[in-house]
Amino acid sequence: MTDVALMTYCYSLTRDFDWQLKSDWQVPDTPFMSFAFWQALSDSGAIGEEAGWLLIFVEVHQSQAPELPVAVMPVFIKGHHRGEFVFDHAWAEAYARYGVDYYPRLVTSVPFTPITGQRLWLTAGTELTADILAAALSGVENIAAQVNASSWHGLFVTEQLAMCAQRLNSSEHAAEHHPKDHLGHDVKFNSAINSKLPLTFLPQLFERQGCQFLWQNQNLMNDSKPFANFDEFLMTLTAKRRRTIRSERKKVAKQNIRCELKTGTEITAADWSAFYQCYVMTYAVRGQEPYLNADFFTQLGRTMSEHLMLAQALDDTGAIIASSLFVYDEPNSLNSTLYGRYWGALDDYDSLHFELCYYQGIEFAIEKGLDYFDPGTQGEHKLIRGFVPTVTHSLHRIYDPRFAPAIGDFCQRDIEHMRHYRQQAHEALPFNADNMPTFKG
Repeated sequence: MTDVALMTYCYSLTRDFDWQLKSDWQVPDTPFMSFAFWQALSDSGAIGEEAGWLLIFVEVHQSQAPELPVAVMPVFIKGHHRGEFVFDHAWAEAYARYGVDYYPRLVTSVPFTPITGQRLWLTAGTELTADILAAALSGVENIAAQVNASSWHGLFVTEQLAMCAQRLNSSEHAAEHHPKDHLGHDVKFNSAINSKLPLTFLPQLFERQGCQFLWQNQNLMNDSKPFANFDEFLMTLTAKRRRTIRSERKKVAKQNIRCELKTGTEITAADWSAFYQCYVMTYAVRGQEPYLNADFFTQLGRTMSEHLMLAQALDDTGAIIASSLFVYDEPNSLNSTLYGRYWGALDDYDSLHFELCYYQGIEFAIEKGLDYFDPGTQGEHKLIRGFVPTVTHSLHRIYDPRFAPAIGDFCQRDIEHMRHYRQQAHEALPFNADNMPTFKG
């Protein structure tokens, strides 16, 4: 890519959602980047200034058509770390020890959602490139300069976006594509403070890698075909692990608990009410307030019901005692995935969490022909139930040159540490030898 290509991009900043009406947008790679999901976050008050998630949009334009954005990146101004799942508390503590403010900080993520996916909305026919990312990050630098932010954090980004960041970090790309004034600026965020600021983006993005556990709908003993049923999946596991899973499922049945699954418009107002009671209990047992309120979930039920599955556990009286809400892609889409997101129970029941959050999800993914099942972040208990360790990526920009070298060194060492952890986790997978997936780092 040449310098000329880079000069075709400029950016603007806005707090309005009006940009959605300006272009024809691609269907996002997960439902969590759908406009309906973000509208529910906004309308319910889960994000916004009062919630501590002040949202700015960076619009990337081609200079030949500055009124039409080709990409948009969300950026939150935050004074806390809640709802992020990539932890930088130690960095904040280091700043505090030296009497330096770590807040505010900037974050690009799907709030409360540790799901890997796109972090820019792209118009139809547009492919994410390093130059588009550079334009978006120039907008981030602009915001950081205005609010005196310590850092920017792009969480659970795709491998493609991480590779674009690597290209920006390369000396060759920096030399060829980052002379000043290659990007124009049409700033709407705070024009009184910021008027035609020069390009300030410098290629110094640090990457961190993590580990999540992903169930794969592939029977390696049968030419990697999707599983026909849950029992066929069990047969790919060691005999010991098969016995354990069957025992856990029997324990649920012995408590006179049965499970029901509802999708889309089958989920009633009464179901949403019962679900929310269960969801609140997940936080109440830890003395916390839930991230999301009832209005958020009922709005999802109205606006994106085609992506929702609700698993319910009922006692012998028919009362709902636990619920688990899943989100899923279109079954025929590329890398279609079931996402386990929100769970709660009114009391403690033996093995019910495993049944409602994992085994019911696996059965549903098999039935729908979904390629993967992402049960959520953390938890080695997922590993021993057939969820494969996979790499996650996050990007970090530290603006204070006094702290950047130490944090960069930490990130580099942490990548190797996490690679070693994923390898150890892979070796602990409960699959028999004929169905052991290949370690992909």
